[in-house]
Amino acid sequence: MHRTKVIIVAVFIAAGAFFAFENPAFLAGKGEMALSAPTRVNATDNLYNNKVGIYWDTIRGATTYRIFRNTINDPNSAADVGTTPLNFFFDTSAPANTDLFYWVRAENSSEVSPMSASDAGRRTNTLQQGNTPPLPPPPPAPPGNPLTAAKIELGKALFWDEQLSATNTVACGTCHHANSGGADPRITGWNPGPDGVLGNGDDIRGTIGVPLNNADGLYAFSPSYGLDPQVTGRTSTSHVNAAYAPLLFWDGRAGGQFRDPVTNEILLNAGGALESQAAGPPTNDVEMGHIGANWPSLAAKISSATPLVLSPNVPAALSNWIGGRTYPELFEEAFGTTAVTPARIVFAIASYERSLFSDQTPFDLDVQGITPLSPQESMGRNLFNSPAIACNACHGGNRFTDNAFHYIGVRPDTDDIGREAVTGMPNDRGTFRTPNLRNVGLRRSFFHNGRFTTLEEVVDFYDRAGDFDANNKPNLIHVLNLAPGQRAALLAFLRRPLIDPRVQNETGPFERPGLYSESSRVPQVMGAGRSGSGGQEPKVHAISPPIVGNQNFVISVSGGLGGAQAYLVVDSNDPGVGTSIPATGSLAKISSSLNATGAGNGWTSVSVPIPDLAGLPGQTFYARWYVVDPQAANGFAVSKAARFTVFGQSSASANFTVAGRIMTGDGRGLRNAVVSISGPGGFAQRVTTGTFGYYQFVNVPGGATYTINVGSRTYRFTPRDVLLTGNLSDFDFYGLE
Repeated sequence: MHRTKVIIVAVFIAAGAFFAFENPAFLAGKGEMALSAPTRVNATDNLYNNKVGIYWDTIRGATTYRIFRNTINDPNSAADVGTTPLNFFFDTSAPANTDLFYWVRAENSSEVSPMSASDAGRRTNTLQQGNTPPLPPPPPAPPGNPLTAAKIELGKALFWDEQLSATNTVACGTCHHANSGGADPRITGWNPGPDGVLGNGDDIRGTIGVPLNNADGLYAFSPSYGLDPQVTGRTSTSHVNAAYAPLLFWDGRAGGQFRDPVTNEILLNAGGALESQAAGPPTNDVEMGHIGANWPSLAAKISSATPLVLSPNVPAALSNWIGGRTYPELFEEAFGTTAVTPARIVFAIASYERSLFSDQTPFDLDVQGITPLSPQESMGRNLFNSPAIACNACHGGNRFTDNAFHYIGVRPDTDDIGREAVTGMPNDRGTFRTPNLRNVGLRRSFFHNGRFTTLEEVVDFYDRAGDFDANNKPNLIHVLNLAPGQRAALLAFLRRPLIDPRVQNETGPFERPGLYSESSRVPQVMGAGRSGSGGQEPKVHAISPPIVGNQNFVISVSGGLGGAQAYLVVDSNDPGVGTSIPATGSLAKISSSLNATGAGNGWTSVSVPIPDLAGLPGQTFYARWYVVDPQAANGFAVSKAARFTVFGQSSASANFTVAGRIMTGDGRGLRNAVVSISGPGGFAQRVTTGTFGYYQFVNVPGGATYTINVGSRTYRFTPRDVLLTGNLSDFDFYGLE
């Protein structure tokens, strides 16, 4: 009997163990899902001569990944070739000219996932050509911020989340698109330059940031930009391959030693240029921040934000990893606890950028002896490296940069003193960091001031030895006298050979979320307005995300009569120009006195709360400003309309009461009038008024627009529409004979 009991207990233990292994919730604990098999495993085919690269999607809950290899498509006999905490792996032991099958398995301390689907890869047995090796991936990470797949994924979410800015309109990625060579795709922003005046030779084609704004979200007036977004004094540099640089920013002020943005404690002694750089823009009141912005308040904002909630499209792999979790939960996976701190935000963003290396260019294939460049491209490379032209003196190596600082004559050295502002050394005046040229053919502007927009202009600039001189201009910058064929060959080399197709197509590691600011969700200005004093038509400014629940949807106006009273009307129908200022707006009517004095100088900024109600997403509204102005027709000037559609998912729904009186023209309550309300989804109610004309509808879902009709044998009533965002107690109707 005892022996039987022991056997039975053993069976139950074995069954429990089997159940635990098969049951994801039991395995993972805390109700979490078990590890999924890695998806989109992709092994490289003949892209390297000394390894095979394997990439896959980051799996939620995994801390390491184990890679298997076989010469046949059979995982059961596959060999374990290594582990990594990253979402990519380079198999340097792969035999040459052999088709190999690869599988990846996700693991953590308590479980392993099923095997992934297989993908075949292959390396060549070709030899390196010349003295310049291909780009060596991955770039090193400092010991204080070790690279992990979870940290990369968190950094990717943060890098592309516009909620990192004060206005929710600018992300790190706004100014760094892979298909623009890692730089800003927009070339329309102008900074007035050192003289502070737009429209002359020292203007800078910079990076578009945020309007000057205060901590409350309302805009302040900028002398150069008014209420429009400001523009930086230098262009953005590429984030692709930035991890290899020892110093970052054009002037190199982001060094390898990284200090905590709040405590100033040294967190990284060396190798932290990416962290130092990433800590700057979010609190800069031109690039992403507000006046007086600080990291603690920004970290608190991110802690309560829904990851990438403003994005119109998030790649499936990133969306699956986020899995509906909050930022604190994502930080817990990446760092071990839920604390969302400034340093951790920066560490994650830097980790993401370290995963963005472009080592699959035609140049890399050529120097590995895999696929040669075209004859014209080879000629261009020879010219690039020739003693007479010597582009490689500054743009040498496999990243095409010496990481040093030079004055080359783009502008007078007094326009922008560059590196001197960091070192204090007079010989550094006007010098700027040599940019790497990988993917340079994709960029939309060139040099620190964005002076040129084509590579042809850049080559011509060097051909004529620049446009300005200074004592520290090197002799290397001299007239080249390029023949047309030489010019064409140089341009050919700078384009296709240096472009990684994944960068150009934004695939693989360069796949990214969409931005609110590049979507149709941004309010669109439309229609006609009406001018006031001085012939000035008030200008409406609306770039805030009209997401449901946004309590700080900012709409501003400029160009009105200074000191005048202005009214913002936001309605589900365009309130139009009209002969009188609308009495109400279905979403809002807000009054504000314009700042400043004089015709065309008046401005103000107000916040319109968008209620967190289920019926609002998908509804379209129109916003117009009405400025009281005796010089305008009908006594008021009118802006154009800003049209926007509320988006997002409401986290709340509420029912409200609509009540009022039905009255005759002289104000007497009307008995036996039939009042009906109708709205989305077939919602309808009907009541009949009593002796004093009162009616009431209860349990009407909020956040939707309803039509209320009144029927009477004696009086006529005009139907009325109402956007229901709260209880209405005096929604009265007056009849006509």
